[in-house]
Amino acid sequence: MLSGLIYPTSGSARVAGFDPGRRENQYRRIFALVLGQKNQLWWDLPASESFLLLRHIYGLSSNHFRETLDELVDLLGVKDKLNVMVRELSLGERMKMELIAALLHRPRVLFLDEPTIGLDVISQKAVRNFLRAYNRKHKVTILLTSHYMADIKELCERVIVIHKGKKIYDGELERLESRAGSRQKIIRFIPQETTAFPETWQSSYGDTKRDDSDGKFTLRVAVENVVAVSQEILTTGPVADITIEDIPLEDTIAELFSAQV
Repeated sequence: MLSGLIYPTSGSARVAGFDPGRRENQYRRIFALVLGQKNQLWWDLPASESFLLLRHIYGLSSNHFRETLDELVDLLGVKDKLNVMVRELSLGERMKMELIAALLHRPRVLFLDEPTIGLDVISQKAVRNFLRAYNRKHKVTILLTSHYMADIKELCERVIVIHKGKKIYDGELERLESRAGSRQKIIRFIPQETTAFPETWQSSYGDTKRDDSDGKFTLRVAVENVVAVSQEILTTGPVADITIEDIPLEDTIAELFSAQV
């Protein structure tokens, strides 16, 4: 709806003072949209050909086009792939080309829908690093939708959570994480000797679960009990490994949704 592709059934929206539903050319020149599951590049042409087409669509001068393209290509490290047919690029390389295509006209607003979906770990990191660097340098407003919590944790300062069409959270990521993280911790440990920790072993301070595959115990405890639980574990018997972790962001989001039921 914010990109003007879908007209809202009710309500209104404004982006940089424009009504997206009117699809004015002046508005379409200030934003870009990248969909993780849909291509805007011509499949049977090199990405460089699609870039030239976009140059003419947006009426970019030769100097503006070349300067922007060179900067984006260098940031994403795809100079040697510009003349390769899009169909022959890897998924990560195609996403980098999609980002270049979206940013050639230097938009003020960038909409990203699942930009790292399907990418391998290295490509995900490269895309995140690029978006972070580009945002800091050009101050472009980025609206990211993603089910990958790693994307959100590494890129977003402000988070909006929507449940069944209603906004149930709007604020800083740090504050969202602290909803559960400041009150609870997760302790995981692997016993060195199973005799000291039978399958039925339970901590006195919190819910205890055991993974049958590797014998690892997982406890979710109140933050004020972390020291007591750690002492309890270590005095019960020797352990091969023990970790104390924050509540995963995924769990915090899940709890937020559950509270709406």
